[in-house]
Amino acid sequence: MPIEIKCYATLADRAPADAAAFPIAPGETVLDVLARLSIAEAEVKIVFVNGVISPLDHPLADGDRVGVFPAVGGG
Repeated sequence: MPIEIKCYATLADRAPADAAAFPIAPGETVLDVLARLSIAEAEVKIVFVNGVISPLDHPLADGDRVGVFPAVGGG
């Protein structure tokens, strides 16, 4: 079952080639997907699933839209 995943800012280069239809297995969580993309938990500041801030242990479902954001600095 596919999800859509978008990685932003410094994580953009980790987005998979099939980001618009990234395959996941039943029961996979956001953290499982991050591990598959070689994104460490410490690199992630916030995750949205279907537009809602979600924890890393959030279970994913078919068609979910996931946005992954790193901590952003600047001023």
